[in-house]
Amino acid sequence: MNTWFECTAKYIKMGEDGHEKKASETYMLDAISFTEAESRIYKELQTMVSGEFMVTKISKTRISEIIPSDNGDRWYKARVAFITFDEESGKEKRTSQSVLVFSNNVKEAYDQIIEAMQGMMADFEISGINESSILDVFPYSASEKTDVPSNFKPIESFLATDELQDDDDFAVNKNDEDLNDDLDPIEED
Repeated sequence: MNTWFECTAKYIKMGEDGHEKKASETYMLDAISFTEAESRIYKELQTMVSGEFMVTKISKTRISEIIPSDNGDRWYKARVAFITFDEESGKEKRTSQSVLVFSNNVKEAYDQIIEAMQGMMADFEISGINESSILDVFPYSASEKTDVPSNFKPIESFLATDELQDDDDFAVNKNDEDLNDDLDPIEED
């Protein structure tokens, strides 16, 4: 399951009228920790923003799924309730989740959610769709290269050699010797 972080950045951008204005924009990205989220948002914004910027807020969100689309111009946040039947109590149980949808309008966002959830085993109900302030979403990509210090070697280089496959490296004490003979016992008062 992905952990989505909402990041807010402030910077000065050129307005449509040619004047500079302060902007505060929100982005969403997938990361393992707050530290990784901060590192990734700085890398993403360096390619998008000219000039100085500052990340002012990073918070973990409760977004459970992202529904991307090729056509759309804004992100919508939807509340979806999954309905299951509890056989022990004989009652319906509703579990709500937040979903982010990239679409042109609320109607299209609703249709995209219906299409994405079509094969679900549980019944569901869309309880609300609102326009989000999120400007862009950056999912994790396995092709992202992390900076590895030059003195580190890739693990593949160790697995390719017989160096780790020598049985002596993992030998068990077969002589039943006390290997702790050189340690002084702890004396209690």
